[in-house]
Amino acid sequence: MTIDKLSKLMTDDAILAELGFRMARCRIDRQLTQAALAHQAGVSKRTVERIEAGASAQMVSVIRICRVLDLVAGIDQWIPQPDLRPMDLVARKGRTRQRASSSRKTQGADEPWTWDP
Repeated sequence: MTIDKLSKLMTDDAILAELGFRMARCRIDRQLTQAALAHQAGVSKRTVERIEAGASAQMVSVIRICRVLDLVAGIDQWIPQPDLRPMDLVARKGRTRQRASSSRKTQGADEPWTWDP
């Protein structure tokens, strides 16, 4: 069973299972056994088995497997390069943001204003 498109409504386990299924299909399409893929990627066969079964894995293991399966370019679609808007660069004098700021909550936004006794 394969899903055409991953959705934010899916559970983490469902996404992991789908990604594992897709990796297994790529491996099989390339005529690689789990042992051969593991050897070429520098990971254990058990790691390949776990990933294909939808278990969580270390990111470096996933990247190594993606490299062997020629899927590294697809990672760029997972996490695209952030767009830098020209006006933001001008406002920050060419510097990029290093931290995210917390949202500022206005007093009384959640409840009506009352006198403090």
